[in-house]
Amino acid sequence: MSEKEKDVYGLIGYPLGHSFSRRFFTEKFLHEGICAEYRNFEIPEASQLLDIVRETPNLKGLNCTIPHKQAIIPFLDDLSDEARKIGAVNVVKVMPDGRLKGYNADITGFMESIRPLLKPCHRKALVLGTGGASKAVCAGLTTLGLKWTYVSRTPKEGQLAYADLTADVMTQHTVIVNCSPVGMYPHVDEAPALPYDLLTADHLLYDLIYNPETTQFMRLGLLQGATVKNGLEMLHLQALASWNFWQE
Repeated sequence: MSEKEKDVYGLIGYPLGHSFSRRFFTEKFLHEGICAEYRNFEIPEASQLLDIVRETPNLKGLNCTIPHKQAIIPFLDDLSDEARKIGAVNVVKVMPDGRLKGYNADITGFMESIRPLLKPCHRKALVLGTGGASKAVCAGLTTLGLKWTYVSRTPKEGQLAYADLTADVMTQHTVIVNCSPVGMYPHVDEAPALPYDLLTADHLLYDLIYNPETTQFMRLGLLQGATVKNGLEMLHLQALASWNFWQE
């Protein structure tokens, strides 16, 4: 195959700085002898997805990251049952007839990576942030048998504000998942505005961020004896799930 005949996969989002996906799939293609390439498509508007599809011969699939996981849905022709239920997409497959189908691999990555850390005391969770990734996290928590509550800087009905996180709330909710970008490189000194002094050894803090490897959110949890985990394994697992969707 010539360069022009390679299958093309890629990532859409904005901005795209440090791209895990491009590195992961470039290494995968190299090591497994797959004749394909993986590109970053930095697009401010979700509607530009259609331009990418039109202008990229041999495009087979895309990953989707912030801020487009919900915004691209109107531009897709079909959704998997799971993506429809979650209301967010992070994988797009270009079907043989050119139609675009959306999937959600975030839920697979999240569930498989947090499941080994869950204990009987982990019955309720706080989910920080309400974007596309949080929807997959909430669906995963429900499947795992945990009740969850959103925490937002601008809460809607049924959600909590950070000022609402009392001692009683923190005692009941022993799993805290950060789905917000707070603390992501280069803003490594920032952390969600939690009452960290109320954390205990029963708490599990899971951060979807993987750069830096140990976020301030995780560091402050460790100081209180909490169990912590970053989002790198989730990224690996969702990337593998993405590949499986594309190859179906």
